[in-house]
Amino acid sequence: MTRAEPLGTPYTSRHRRRPGDAPGATQGLRVTLGEVVRALRPLIPAGVSRPRLFRGPRIETPVDAHPIRTDRLVLRRHRLEDAEAWYRIQSSPEVVEHLPWPVRDRQASLEHLRHRMGHRRLWQSGDFLALAVERDGELVGDVSLHLRDVRPTERSVEIGWVLDPAAGGQGFASEASAAMLDLAFTEVGATTVTAVIEPGNTRSIALAERLGFLREDAPRRSSSITFAITPSLLDARRAERAAADMPQGDTAARRP
Repeated sequence: MTRAEPLGTPYTSRHRRRPGDAPGATQGLRVTLGEVVRALRPLIPAGVSRPRLFRGPRIETPVDAHPIRTDRLVLRRHRLEDAEAWYRIQSSPEVVEHLPWPVRDRQASLEHLRHRMGHRRLWQSGDFLALAVERDGELVGDVSLHLRDVRPTERSVEIGWVLDPAAGGQGFASEASAAMLDLAFTEVGATTVTAVIEPGNTRSIALAERLGFLREDAPRRSSSITFAITPSLLDARRAERAAADMPQGDTAARRP
């Protein structure tokens, strides 16, 4: 893949004015690449992935999916061997209840997995990165980042998490989501990470609050709750948890 020219870069026809042509005869052939993009965008059918040329500005360096290891988990790209476990997870009533996903049969679940396997780079606005959550060689969930705004001072991503209910209650969702927050802030350079949760999804709301997310004022047209976290909020929450876990009377500066 080659890097596309930035939007607004002049694109000029190779046609040159021949002797006898009126002055300025080729001026009408000069358009900007941005104008070409805007003209062609409506021609792309709904549901078809847009070429990167049509996706707008980018972050400085693309962030590709790579394995992330935590104390108990491995976050890595989805693969076809996950098909049976993925079908079981997304067929769970507890999962479908709180996600805008249809109930899928095995074939539809496999196609959904294939689609998720293709989301492995964050570079331009709208890009989506999905990683499998693996515990002892078994798929137990999924975590994702959706790049919403690429401007350096306003850069934001939306985080999502899905966990096998059979693996619940062990802190896996917290552990995987914390690793994705580190990816968002350190590699993507996000200034804010958001999470959109339905009011009835009490477990995810509790998870967001444990991680340090704060509720934002929700638009009246939406029933969902939007949470947001910044690097400073994340650091503050981790410092609180570290202090709470420290044995009473101990200090970080304690010496023998």
